[in-house]
Amino acid sequence: MRQVHFAILLGFVALTNALPNHQNDGRSTKDAKVLILGGGVAGVIAARTLHEQGMDDFLIVEARGELGGRMQNIEFGAPGEQYTIELGPNWIQGTQTGDGPANPILTLARKYNLKNQFNDLDGSITTYDYNGFKNYTDLLDTSVDQFDQYIAVAAERIKTQQVDLNLQSAYGIIGATPKNPYEAACQYYQVDWVREYAQSPDQNSWIMSAWNNNFTFNTDMGGFSDTNNLCIDPRGFKTIIQAEAAEFLQSSQVSLNSTVTSIEYSSNGATVTLADGSSLSSDYVLCTFSVGVLQYGDVAFEPALPAWKVEAIQNMVMATYTKIFLQFTEKFWFDTQMAIYADKQRGRYPIWQSLDVVDFLPGSGIVFVTVTGDFSLRIESMEDSDVQNEVMEVLRAMYPNTTVPDPVAFLFKRWNADPLFRGSYSNWPASFVPGHAENLRATVNQRLWFAGEATSFKYYGFLHGAYYEGLHAGEEIAKCIAGGSCAGLQHLDDVVDASPYPFTSITP
Repeated sequence: MRQVHFAILLGFVALTNALPNHQNDGRSTKDAKVLILGGGVAGVIAARTLHEQGMDDFLIVEARGELGGRMQNIEFGAPGEQYTIELGPNWIQGTQTGDGPANPILTLARKYNLKNQFNDLDGSITTYDYNGFKNYTDLLDTSVDQFDQYIAVAAERIKTQQVDLNLQSAYGIIGATPKNPYEAACQYYQVDWVREYAQSPDQNSWIMSAWNNNFTFNTDMGGFSDTNNLCIDPRGFKTIIQAEAAEFLQSSQVSLNSTVTSIEYSSNGATVTLADGSSLSSDYVLCTFSVGVLQYGDVAFEPALPAWKVEAIQNMVMATYTKIFLQFTEKFWFDTQMAIYADKQRGRYPIWQSLDVVDFLPGSGIVFVTVTGDFSLRIESMEDSDVQNEVMEVLRAMYPNTTVPDPVAFLFKRWNADPLFRGSYSNWPASFVPGHAENLRATVNQRLWFAGEATSFKYYGFLHGAYYEGLHAGEEIAKCIAGGSCAGLQHLDDVVDASPYPFTSITP
């Protein structure tokens, strides 16, 4: 049955297309006590936290025409056969086990009756290679065991304070380096895709990828669960954050279509300049920009950010995760939820998911394929038509005895090229150590604050990481306001090696 799209009605949206005219009402001599830059999960939850603390003198400044950040959906399909698809986040990752701790994103989904469905990522899979169907699900089972093994060895490295390595080294050490395209495809499924690192093993921290996995998926380590639910709500995943915002925001507390170009800050406050030349002043500024935006220098800081902050920003990685959607008039592909394609080139259109299955969007004729990391960057530089030709080449290789038609609709979003995001989400490389994480989160001059999924030590890369960081920033800023001043979140002037090098100079 065709899905019907219901847009959430936010009463303040129509009133916020232009900057609010802030009057001096006794709350502050500035435009706002707190400017929250970015209306994604971290920004909205920070605002909610301030509100709950009785501090409503804040303004959310959002570049797009709606709240939600990277939670973006679109109507996709041929005329008369359109369905809501998610361009950004799509899953509630790690839901809840019994009456244990619930992922806060799941809690919001329940609160607003968001339609989401268990996605069987382990048991509903068909496997292919460049000659068609080929059953190598036994290798997939082996790759799960190898993943668990590398996590266990990472735990031992932490206990003995051994230096971090990348995941490629980890797989080599446990004797699990892929030897053929099938093993490589299964490793990709576990590392790059299921756990959402969106980068190849050589680009991932061994220790921190294990840590990140455990705190979300491993209940023995405080995680929520090992299940993932796919959002299939016709209102869009962003409904949960927009509806939450609508419960407490007033029209004067949010400014949409307002792109920040520069931030001038001092120990006395900050002034934010927008693309239209107007400016806003505040006592505190909370930046929830993606680490990709900070890396690109899309926002200027005056004075320039200190060296310790720049090092932390530039050493984190902004990964790119790209879903490529296709719609056909008739379904001809696998009946399982998922499919893995093993190509001779690792990462070439490897992970396929059918939405035209029971419990998802039956009858939609929609299937999508995911690419990540360097391959995502590659296709962003190509014309849509060329990407479609490559995707169809793979799909036809998967079904050599079927006449595969051209799709009636084709779409993917270029996340890295988008100046408001510069990628999909952060990923922790082996060169990024806990001191860098502390500095990425740390306050500058007590007035300039940072929050987002990238600043989350446990949950970087996840929506719930952004949620918890917004909550933490809101609580800490509220303490500063209540106390009249504060030290902010502290930093390290220098992030040093765990052990010294056996030489003191690199010059002859």
